Amino acid sequence: MKEFQLTVNGVPASVTVDPDTPLLYVLRNDLKLKGTRFGCGVGSCGSCTVMLDGHAVQSCDVPIWSAQDRSVTTVEGLGTSDHPHPVQQAFIDEQAAQCGYCINGMMLSLASLLQKCPDPTDEALLGALERHLCRCGTHMRILKAARRAVTLMKEAA
Repeated sequence: MKEFQLTVNGVPASVTVDPDTPLLYVLRNDLKLKGTRFGCGVGSCGSCTVMLDGHAVQSCDVPIWSAQDRSVTTVEGLGTSDHPHPVQQAFIDEQAAQCGYCINGMMLSLASLLQKCPDPTDEALLGALERHLCRCGTHMRILKAARRAVTLMKEAA
């Protein structure tokens, strides 16, 4: 067991865990942030996506030692219910979630992309979403929400 320091959603956090503990488990079990979902556990489905220093990563694949002194953003830190992030608002506006299990990870991947590329092509939007599995069949609404998020981000700037 070792102590690790990181910033989660803008708040300093300290956890004492085994260095190989996945970031996903620290977020859910130690920090009680349940928006980051456990899906496959091997970095293939995207449900556990968070932003690590602004980059979308699968938190089930990130050992806590590699998050030491870094900044993590989960869906809880993306926006609030009173002031949702433009990506969150776009998903609400387009009713892009059916069961909602995979959506949090998708929103973080898109938010990460839009921080780096405010005017992405459809190809770039699809690229940001390609690691995410969704069984509900709302793919067209998800893409429509991604396009709307681009517009909302431009309006917010």
